[in-house]
Amino acid sequence: MAETITYLEALRRGLSRALGENERVFLLGQDIGRYGGAFKLTEGFAGEFGEERIIDTPIVETGLIGAAIGAAMAGMRPVVEIQFIDFISCAFNQLTNFAATCHFRWGAGVPIVVRGPSGGGVHAGPFHSQNVESHFLNTPGLKIVIPATVEDVYRMILGAIEDPDPVLFFEQKSLYRTLKAPLDESVSSLPPGIAALRREGQNVSMISYGAMVHRVLEAAEVLSGEGVECDVLDLRSLNPLDRSAILETTRKTGKILVIHEDNLTGGAGGEIAAFIAEHGFEDLDAPVRRLAALDVPIPYSGILENAALPQVQDITEAAHQLAAW
Repeated sequence: MAETITYLEALRRGLSRALGENERVFLLGQDIGRYGGAFKLTEGFAGEFGEERIIDTPIVETGLIGAAIGAAMAGMRPVVEIQFIDFISCAFNQLTNFAATCHFRWGAGVPIVVRGPSGGGVHAGPFHSQNVESHFLNTPGLKIVIPATVEDVYRMILGAIEDPDPVLFFEQKSLYRTLKAPLDESVSSLPPGIAALRREGQNVSMISYGAMVHRVLEAAEVLSGEGVECDVLDLRSLNPLDRSAILETTRKTGKILVIHEDNLTGGAGGEIAAFIAEHGFEDLDAPVRRLAALDVPIPYSGILENAALPQVQDITEAAHQLAAW
């Protein structure tokens, strides 16, 4: 019988399964060993798997990822924890100029996973609340995964570790302990690039990913009571992007609302909207609309943070406007 667990516990169990099944898998990051990590994700791992596989490191993100790249090229499967994903920027060069290009340059695989907590919703201020996925969307060779459910975070961390390419695995920390669901731990891994249709409707398609999927589903329930039935497509990963699923929902409703927690300008929604405009134009009955965070650093104040990020009411209003087009 499937046990009901949190998003955080599902991720923890996925990592534990990978460590148990493959001796080449090891973890490295700040405070992940004896302390168990800032969110206690790896608590007990050092005792179970040994400190040579659960490695505490200095606060030097570029060094972590540089070491992981070298280990991966030597046949290992390293999983790097960035304590807060905001600070992945410190290792930008290692990821974009080296890890992402190795396969193209000389056929060398770099099977690393770089994972960590991302996003707002927990009143952590501008340096611990960023969504950084769009920083890497322009880099061929990097896969980007952002799971929204308990089952997906479990299956997709397994898929990311199995992947031959570097994978950026962004976990929405607002879901860590708030989201609970049953998990069958016998399920198989899930590779990047396969979207999931979370709800079916015929009036408007709402496309999202990460924690915002749950806000979109809440909005879809409200909209249903108001006579607007929505498709809700959870992308699950941004690179590779499930373009066929996007075009399928476009053909179905002809009205697209793309919602994400990242800033509006330069966000993934712009790329999705451009793709639909180029390849699904004849199926559109209204302009593709985007709804995203304001182009501001995420404030510490809860009131201001809520004002900066899309809320259920914002989503329902935008969907009604599209439905009426």
